[in-house]
Amino acid sequence: MFTLTPLAAEQIARAATTQGEGPPLLRVAAKLDEKDGELVYGMGFDEEREDDLIIDGPGVTVLISPRSQPLLENTTLDFAEVQPGEFQFIFRTNCTTPQRSGGCGSCGGGCS
Repeated sequence: MFTLTPLAAEQIARAATTQGEGPPLLRVAAKLDEKDGELVYGMGFDEEREDDLIIDGPGVTVLISPRSQPLLENTTLDFAEVQPGEFQFIFRTNCTTPQRSGGCGSCGGGCS
């Protein structure tokens, strides 16, 4: 299951203050890079589509397309300090399913 940390949800809600009524709709996606087989992640505000998986997080609704669902299984979106004073969104995966590259893929923040 895909999860969102409370700190990440708070940061997303802050960024979405201009989106309008209701909780922000955040699309999260993942794909395997064709060159090296590593996972590439993306996210952005979007509208709900017919076959989306919908996850209600704290103050944020996460949308995941059917193609991204297996790649985002057991993944957490976090907002963390990556260097002193530098915060960014990172994707963490528990790496239970090796990708084509034989590793966990490029998770942006390492594996947890």
